[in-house]
Amino acid sequence: MTDFNDRERGEEAKYAHDQDMQFRIQARRNRLLGEWAAARMNLSAAETDAYAKSVVQADFEEAGDEDVIRKLLGDLTSAGIETSDAEVRTALEDKTVEARRALMGEA
Repeated sequence: MTDFNDRERGEEAKYAHDQDMQFRIQARRNRLLGEWAAARMNLSAAETDAYAKSVVQADFEEAGDEDVIRKLLGDLTSAGIETSDAEVRTALEDKTVEARRALMGEA
């Protein structure tokens, strides 16, 4: 019975670790997306930092990535930057890979 309990605790710990890593990857990705969009809008360093934080916060509005995509599209369009849904989704995928590599490099 001890082996089963040890295995169960191990699986629970792995699940918790995986969930934590996924959260950290998404948060880093959203920050990188905010920095990408801020660069396109020619924001200052302080404005870039604040904007990147606002993109991270936007991800808490609803499950999934649509809230972040909607924010980026709206903000870029409002700033007069020509963009598309496909361009933002491509940036999201690129920044996901970049965030995952950065976090795996830290581990």
